[in-house]
Amino acid sequence: MRTHLAPVTAEPTPADLTAIDAEWPLIAAELDLLDAEITLLYAEDHGGPTVLDWRRLRRAEARVTRAAADLTTHPTLRRAA
Repeated sequence: MRTHLAPVTAEPTPADLTAIDAEWPLIAAELDLLDAEITLLYAEDHGGPTVLDWRRLRRAEARVTRAAADLTTHPTLRRAA
């Protein structure tokens, strides 16, 4: 069990905000992917997913892949790592 916890600051630091800004495209892409997956789950109750549902899922997966690849080459995060 951890006994020493890091202190919690009231506000994010400028470095934290920069990291969030850099990661936001990936976060947004992952949220879109989650939404597409939820749509597919609910579609099962209404006759099954449509061709457009599957296309939306594929596009969301591709967007996550692109955003993750872009994030690995982001100069701001490379310096922080």
